[in-house]
Amino acid sequence: MSASVNNPFQRIVEPLDPTDPKKRFYNLSKLGDPRYDRLPFSIRVLLESAVRNCDEFLVKRSDVESILNWKQTQTQTVEVPFRPARVILQDFTGVPAVVDFAAMRDAVTKLGGDPEKINPVCPADLVIDHSIQVDFNRKSDSLQKNQDLEFDRNRERFQFLKWGSKAFRNMRIIPPGSGIVHQVNLEYLARVVFNYEGYFYPDSLVGTDSHTTMIDGLGVLGWGVGGIEAEAVMLGQPISMVLPEVVGYKLSGTPDKFITSTDIVLTVTKHLRQVGVVGKFVEFFGPGVAQLSIADRATIANMCPEYGATAAFFPVDDVSIQYLRQTGRDAEQLAYITKYLKAVAMFRDYDDVSQDPDYTRVVELDLSAVVPCCSGPKRPQDRISVSDMKTDFESCLGAKQGFKGFQVAPEHHGTAVPFQFDGKEYTLSHGSVVIAAITSCTNTSNPSVMLGAGLLAKKAIERGLSVKPYIKTSLSPGSGVVTTYLKESGVMDYLFQLGFEVVGYGCMTCIGNSGPLPEPVVSAITQGDLVAAGVLSGNRNFEGRVHPNTRANYLASPPLVIAYAIAGTVRIDFEKEPIGVDSEGKDIFLRDIWPTREEIQAVERTFVIPSMFKEVYEKIEKVNERWNSLVAPSDKLYTWDPKSTYIKSPPFFDGLTMELKPPKSIHDAYVLLNLGDSVTTDHISPAGNIARNSSAARYLTNRGLSPRDYNSYGSRRGNDDVMARGTFANIRLFNKFLNKQAPQTLHLPTGETLDVFDAAERYRQSGVPLLVLAGKEYGSGSSRDWAAKGPFLLGIKAVVAESYERIHRSNLVGMGVIPLEYLDGDTADGLGLTGRERYTVVVPEQLTPRMIVDVKLDTGKTFQVRMRFDTDVELTYFRHGGILNYMIRKMSEN
Repeated sequence: MSASVNNPFQRIVEPLDPTDPKKRFYNLSKLGDPRYDRLPFSIRVLLESAVRNCDEFLVKRSDVESILNWKQTQTQTVEVPFRPARVILQDFTGVPAVVDFAAMRDAVTKLGGDPEKINPVCPADLVIDHSIQVDFNRKSDSLQKNQDLEFDRNRERFQFLKWGSKAFRNMRIIPPGSGIVHQVNLEYLARVVFNYEGYFYPDSLVGTDSHTTMIDGLGVLGWGVGGIEAEAVMLGQPISMVLPEVVGYKLSGTPDKFITSTDIVLTVTKHLRQVGVVGKFVEFFGPGVAQLSIADRATIANMCPEYGATAAFFPVDDVSIQYLRQTGRDAEQLAYITKYLKAVAMFRDYDDVSQDPDYTRVVELDLSAVVPCCSGPKRPQDRISVSDMKTDFESCLGAKQGFKGFQVAPEHHGTAVPFQFDGKEYTLSHGSVVIAAITSCTNTSNPSVMLGAGLLAKKAIERGLSVKPYIKTSLSPGSGVVTTYLKESGVMDYLFQLGFEVVGYGCMTCIGNSGPLPEPVVSAITQGDLVAAGVLSGNRNFEGRVHPNTRANYLASPPLVIAYAIAGTVRIDFEKEPIGVDSEGKDIFLRDIWPTREEIQAVERTFVIPSMFKEVYEKIEKVNERWNSLVAPSDKLYTWDPKSTYIKSPPFFDGLTMELKPPKSIHDAYVLLNLGDSVTTDHISPAGNIARNSSAARYLTNRGLSPRDYNSYGSRRGNDDVMARGTFANIRLFNKFLNKQAPQTLHLPTGETLDVFDAAERYRQSGVPLLVLAGKEYGSGSSRDWAAKGPFLLGIKAVVAESYERIHRSNLVGMGVIPLEYLDGDTADGLGLTGRERYTVVVPEQLTPRMIVDVKLDTGKTFQVRMRFDTDVELTYFRHGGILNYMIRKMSEN
């Protein structure tokens, strides 16, 4: 993927170093086009990819012209191709991708093609980080026990992935226990500039995780896509994208000495949600950027999906080069990165206003105005100042059920439930903290907040403070480097004394792998119907995600996670109320133990050093002995085990032929689910534990498994039978048919209330197509391809929604499910839709992007919707029944 043969832009190719003519680059400055210097830096990356890959087939000269003409196309929908330099995956999304590749090899073989064509043509890294759970905590051997359980539960998956690393070229697997994908990407995998097959070019990527954007903080353009789309990229297809608007986000001022990067990102998230940046690039500029470390920038870029943008880009500057040096990259690499980026005008000086490019619009944040904050209790964009946490929670307690409401009757606000734990009596009430987790790539990649947490723990212990033993505390760093500098700086022991010992290297609590709560705690919560709280340094806090028993979940910086753990409740005003008392009975306030930025930076300068990164990453692919000893087959075609409940050949390609059939209208469909706003991919395809009374549990029980062997939905994404049954299985799913939260729906012909899968199965047996009705932001949250694959397997032919999250809409297209969008101003309620009607969607044979089509009801009513196929390429995928069908047919051609 270094350059295209017969490229019409060969004239601008030249050596980066005249003494080494074999290492060349496309010098965009030689285009001689004044528009180039006015392009946002992120758009320059798109342009370079188009120029280098121009072959007049997949990428045309007209595409290059469209990108150069970016400023003039802001009011138009202009489609351009983009070929990222590489792809990154994590194991929850990576396993189904490798399963699809294996099944595609089988399908190509059946159609008479060469199965070896199904092979990544660009580098693909898969980091195993989503499988480990917090089964053990507050024990000196918690890490080893959790890792042992992870391997025991997932041996079959890991064996399959190891087969994939042998069977497919260009695919590297980073073993379990190494860290979190985005942190490993930042500290180790990122090239910043590729030096590949004789060419220099910008590092860029797409990833099968929505927080892939974290790498934007280092100046590497990347974003999350569905697993289906990533598979196409790995097979050499460019991404077809609408040339985005770019919002310039100007940072000025200096943060207060008590402010953390988490406070900044939660402030940015709320601000950009209000601005409206869905589907757009955000590019940061201004003198305030120089105040932020790469770790700070990466934290802000990480939460890009939470403010809705596609990418959140910080162009490379001197601070970026310093970070690369700090993380152990070699001097030769740093030299060519700097030289190349300066040669193509992609190296930034944030104090030089003459470098400021044109933007679609500019918004500004004064960093000095940022205050300590959290976000919650149910969404990451709902920022709350720490000083307002107590009153905000109490307001949410009685408010109507919703994003900021739990609808607890006023007479129950003071409910307190006593319980016994380890021989002592404690009391739980609304707002009691039962989970406190320092977790997630968002924050554990940042030495300032991790060392800040350690210093706060040190001061707390020295003042005699502690955390109640029933609170499930945990520390799950994003890489082994974090453990090293916490130990070397002397703060690890204090974290351990408060219960925050290392429990694993992976996403853990942030993705719902929080493990079980103590039974007495669960009983007390259930008895009092309590709104218990989780506090985590993560990026997602949607309902039902963190733990079924924590209805309120707050995102916070690692130091604040410890603070709320010590306090034991979120119903506290830290400015006015003490966090605890010392041995002499004297009140201790949070401000008494909170470390300043200067204190933290002094420790960071001393203890976060290049040798740590080199030591950890030199052995990253070999350090896990159990992985090393794992035996996997080496055949090019995978031998499927019919007894497996983890890995199964999916039915997506059953009956596939080379013949292409015209699209058909959807006739007399029933509505399977009638949903509201902000239905997330967690609602559609949960990643957490498999409930014992669910359809998936019944399937696994029938296969001879006991509940302790169920594992999680995320770990079973290689088995379509489990995942179809897990679709819409979230206990917090609110279905208007039932007017309550439940993983169930109404089977309309009989009026029975059934689990969603069981209802869909009834419809399938009757040969009836299905629809879903939804509100705004359908499919927000994680980039989960099973949130499209699952509905496809349930027989859902289309979704009708007010708006879609970008990646999920793309995933629906990739599976051949039609994303329909109400016209401006229309809603289900406004149109008088109950969901009990039968729907006919008129699909014409001649389709165009974003065309308007009719929907006819059995009541005689007709309304119009927009088909959200946004590009001609997406329409091509739809005609083939999905992107993977298209790729199989293409690879099977002689």
